[in-house]
Amino acid sequence: MASLTGKVAIVTGSSRGIGRAIAERFAADDASVVVNYARSADEAHRVVAGIEAKGGKAIALQADFGIVADVRRLFRDTIAKFGRVDIVVNNAWAVARGVPKAFSEITEDEFEASFTHNARGSFFLMQEAARTIGDHGRIINVTTAGTSICPPGFSIYVGGKCAMEAFSTTLAAELAARGITVNIVSSGAVETKTFRDLPGEVQTMLEQRTPLGMGQPRDIAGMVAFLAGEEGHWITNEKIRVDGGAR
Repeated sequence: MASLTGKVAIVTGSSRGIGRAIAERFAADDASVVVNYARSADEAHRVVAGIEAKGGKAIALQADFGIVADVRRLFRDTIAKFGRVDIVVNNAWAVARGVPKAFSEITEDEFEASFTHNARGSFFLMQEAARTIGDHGRIINVTTAGTSICPPGFSIYVGGKCAMEAFSTTLAAELAARGITVNIVSSGAVETKTFRDLPGEVQTMLEQRTPLGMGQPRDIAGMVAFLAGEEGHWITNEKIRVDGGAR
């Protein structure tokens, strides 16, 4: 494992699933970790307790990415606790209710709910990261292989993530002079509660489109850890698919 000794990492949406695996991997690599959650306080504190039980350093901080003030407070509270921010993993996301849903049937409320978190929330998180993170830091945006394969019924979710990827590309160019890398890790079908909550036919479709079979949260965490470490210092403005060959 790469050493992240002395580094401070914020991982959004890390009370469960992929975010939790990333937070635990960072802690194992000796970073101080902020476990962010919107509503799952008990789960977030269990993640922190598990990290601390293994000798790691972590705190749980609440922030809802639909609220810009929460995003800014998350960074302030991190600096108040740890004094700096070196790594930001933009992992929090929202799937619109009722997916999959035909393009022609999506309501204004569903559109707003999806884009509030997946596009607007991601933009202001990256903005605050750009303002706060130290030189030679890392910003890693976890998106979905859906932006490449575009499965039917996921238009507003995929659309929000495409916006997130566009923001990432622009920000990478703006921050390169400071040695800050900005990359995208595009996740395929991973065994999480969110995946299990999808309709059975959607799960089957995604599994059938994944030659290497279902992934695990640790598969995404490994790539994120690589980009966050010293080995990733010359990689920026990239979209790396970790998706089991999904097409």
